[in-house]
Amino acid sequence: MSKLDDLLVKYTADLEGVGEKVDQNFLRAVAKACGPAIYRKDASLVALSDKAEVERVRKNFLIGKLGLKDSEKLDEGIAAVKKTYTKRSKYRVVFYYLLAKHFKKRKPLMG
Repeated sequence: MSKLDDLLVKYTADLEGVGEKVDQNFLRAVAKACGPAIYRKDASLVALSDKAEVERVRKNFLIGKLGLKDSEKLDEGIAAVKKTYTKRSKYRVVFYYLLAKHFKKRKPLMG
């Protein structure tokens, strides 16, 4: 298996752990959208206690990748996913997958 496939197994386990039925094609698309960051330990995780990190999630993923408009709904979505995905170390790909699903935005990532 490739490194990406190994990571997808971990991401799938986390998603199933929060009760998600995982769409493997969509999960792969989210992982690819994250780029090489998923292979670096620090960058592969989301630090939601860091305000700058939350702002990066908003700007780079929600607005940049998903094409959402900047509004309070973005913060509400982040809070909702944080409440669902309670694991201490949160994989960026899993968090982004859950955000995309929360906002019903698969198309920008799937091409």
